Amino acid sequence: MTHMPADISPAGAGYRPPLVLRVLAAVSTAFGVMAAFMILAAVLVTCHMIFVRSVLGQSTIWQTEAVIYLVIGATLLGLSYVQKLRGHVGVDLLPGLLPVGARRVLAVIVMALTIAMAAAMLWYGWHMFELAWSRNWKSESVWKFPLWITYLCIPLGFGLYLLQLLADLWLAAFAPPQALPIPHPEESLD
Repeated sequence: MTHMPADISPAGAGYRPPLVLRVLAAVSTAFGVMAAFMILAAVLVTCHMIFVRSVLGQSTIWQTEAVIYLVIGATLLGLSYVQKLRGHVGVDLLPGLLPVGARRVLAVIVMALTIAMAAAMLWYGWHMFELAWSRNWKSESVWKFPLWITYLCIPLGFGLYLLQLLADLWLAAFAPPQALPIPHPEESLD
């Protein structure tokens, strides 16, 4: 399920990806950290909401909506970081049985299809953001949160995810075989 990134795998220890791929890995990591802080903020806001409702006996206005938007944003902005870590759920039975050349071809096909899906989400996400921005959409709650902020997470998250997929596609197509992700990293951690 989880694979180590090519630049830190034991088999590819001597391989150093091009600078642009290393910069993209750093950007993906930064957005992963941002996503983690957004989840932490959602937990803290939830605790605040419970305190206000249960202890103070007051109603809450913005907390539920803020938690929803924070979790949505964290999910979308964390896509590229999870891809960098090979953390997305995947079936690795077939790749584990294939020789390196066939595994490379399969990885390129799967990534090309995923890139097409991410590009479509980026395209339509941008249009959603543009509508929310130009029409000044706000949530229907008392808080009246500007929805363009949440909608911006769609093209931004899928754009970064698309770039990370392109980097992974480049690695799958052109990196030396020892730099390819290990099908079962848990077996190689002697």
